[in-house]
Amino acid sequence: MNCRLFRIFLLSLCFALATVAQAETTPEPVEGKTESNATTPEPDVSESTEETSKNNASDPWQGYNRAMFSFNSTVDKHFLKPLAKTYVRFTPGFFRQGVSNVFSNIMDVPSALNGALQGKFSHAAHDSGRVLINSTLGIAGLIDVAQYMGLQDGDGEDFGQTLAVWGVGSGPYVVLPLLGPSTLRDTAALPVDWYSDPTTYINHIPTKNTTRAVSILSARAGYLPLEKSITGDKYVFIRDVYLQRRNYLVNDGQVEDSFGTEETESGDYGY
Repeated sequence: MNCRLFRIFLLSLCFALATVAQAETTPEPVEGKTESNATTPEPDVSESTEETSKNNASDPWQGYNRAMFSFNSTVDKHFLKPLAKTYVRFTPGFFRQGVSNVFSNIMDVPSALNGALQGKFSHAAHDSGRVLINSTLGIAGLIDVAQYMGLQDGDGEDFGQTLAVWGVGSGPYVVLPLLGPSTLRDTAALPVDWYSDPTTYINHIPTKNTTRAVSILSARAGYLPLEKSITGDKYVFIRDVYLQRRNYLVNDGQVEDSFGTEETESGDYGY
């Protein structure tokens, strides 16, 4: 019950702060300057205006999002990232791979469910087969035996993707407290994702908490090598990568990747 209340608190905090941030970032008129100096050339604002319109289209709550991104980054810098580095340093690669395999096997369960909800029955059968094989022959998922039987590990499905298939728009980009990048649609999908996660039904609280902690640690360790690829504004980089990735997943890879190009159509952020 405490965990459920905490989740509801996070979502409430997110939307409350978003509303405040949107109000605070509304520009106020500047008094006392009605005309520009005739001898000073006017800057070409067409490019900045186009960039602003693109940012507003996908990220209208940027004031709040940047503040929450800074908070999450601070928590990560001083707590989660050091733990992930220690985990990588003192555990062998085969052990970390086994842990990753276990959680991948667990998440194949909601992936199969969402595949069925989306009408992708071949995907649902694929993920169900992986769960059956890896949970038995793979020793509770420690070894990915299914990949050697032609059932490769895929990208997986979640309820946010299911809502997209059902025609729900992504809505604005939003950074959630501690949970990180999301969209309004993906945020609304979180309760279903949580309750379709098999670890939710572990009755022994210490075991449940330990399982979730190890899952987060394993996932964070997996992102360590990717940090070298981040360039420029870290907030913008992560936002654009997230939106491109979600667009890719929703469309099962059938997208035109425009990430990194200088010229894109106004408002096209892949969602």
